[in-house]
Amino acid sequence: MSDSKIHIIAEAGTNHNGQLAKAKKLVDIAKASGADSVKFQIIYPWGLYLPGDYEYGHYDIKEVIKIREDGMLPDIDYNTLAAYSKDIGVSFTASVFDSRGLDLLLKFNPPYVKLASCDLNNIRFLREVAERGKKMIISTGMSSMKDIEKSLNALARINFSDIVLLHCVSVYPAHLEGANVSFIENLKNEFGFPIGYSDHTGTSHAACMAMAKGATWFEKHFTEDNSQKGFDHAYAMEETGLTQYVSDLRKAEKALIIPSEKISEAEMYTRKRARRSLYAKHDIKAGKIITNEDVLIVRPEGKLNADQIDLIIGGVLSIDIKQHQAFTLEHVSTSVTS
Repeated sequence: MSDSKIHIIAEAGTNHNGQLAKAKKLVDIAKASGADSVKFQIIYPWGLYLPGDYEYGHYDIKEVIKIREDGMLPDIDYNTLAAYSKDIGVSFTASVFDSRGLDLLLKFNPPYVKLASCDLNNIRFLREVAERGKKMIISTGMSSMKDIEKSLNALARINFSDIVLLHCVSVYPAHLEGANVSFIENLKNEFGFPIGYSDHTGTSHAACMAMAKGATWFEKHFTEDNSQKGFDHAYAMEETGLTQYVSDLRKAEKALIIPSEKISEAEMYTRKRARRSLYAKHDIKAGKIITNEDVLIVRPEGKLNADQIDLIIGGVLSIDIKQHQAFTLEHVSTSVTS
């Protein structure tokens, strides 16, 4: 959408399950939905997880790492994906989690590099990404304002400011009532960077509210089939949902634009039938002083609007008019003749 001021990221993540054909299908879905970019996650497990056996929330860490390993795409497949995305006309990029992933992604000249919420406070890696000179999109889930400020200060010290901050609630799925959408205003007012919303809710409602609060970047997880096994499939949108999500955001953007004319052509059409005007209640002879008892204020819109009644009450009718005939100013003189 060339005249749009928003950017919608179709977040494919690792929902390809390690299969290039599935990854290309996700690119197709992103393109068909009208999203501006498709984003994958380039995860090398040993660049993200500590080796060994340890407590990892309600997950078995060995199973987590196995799922990550089984879901990896070979590096060469990212070459194919990037080229395929370019061919069909959707921007290609990824979230990266280590130097190897960053080096691979930058080979494809992405429009931006995404840093997940887990890396908001990974200052060493933030600096490394910044030094490569690409726009950085940073999610802020699980982070306090002090956390965010500390990381931004670290980037400011190396004179890097090409940043977009995404408000994020790192709950999967997140519920609308817990979306904390108003926090977007805090981010915008406190830091002055473009602000977006990484949306883990099930509808477009929170994202549309986020736009009204000033968000211009939106990220939404999607999948070909959310019954598949994997970390992100269950709460991701399928193609129909993603297409509706993008459509809703495009319409919301238009709804927030202040038009040059307050009343649209469609609303003018409604006004013609719905607004009241001034009509003769009965036959009236020339020379009569017009009173409220002579006037109907009813639909449809006629010659004189309802708010012009004071222009005719007390005036003298200059011609005979019939019942239900519309009053005009030409019918009325402003004073009684002697």
